[in-house]
Amino acid sequence: MLTVEDKQTLISQYKVHDTDTGSPEVQIAILTHKINYLNEHLSVHKKDHHSRRGLLKMVGHRRNLLNYLRSSDVNRYRTLVEKLGLRK
Repeated sequence: MLTVEDKQTLISQYKVHDTDTGSPEVQIAILTHKINYLNEHLSVHKKDHHSRRGLLKMVGHRRNLLNYLRSSDVNRYRTLVEKLGLRK
């Protein structure tokens, strides 16, 4: 899933300032990593409905964070979406 080292690298890539661990960018990046992992898991285990529910909750949470970031600072939103490759 998400190891401590993976989480630290995600935080270091997307942090806004030096002691940042909870900014929307970091939270969205971590959720995106978890969502991608669960998508791969669910492509193999199609009947795992409990994990599918967790995936849908994570997608909704990420959507809310993206909406917040877009309403507060559009430039940060656009750069994050481009970095993560969320929109086509």
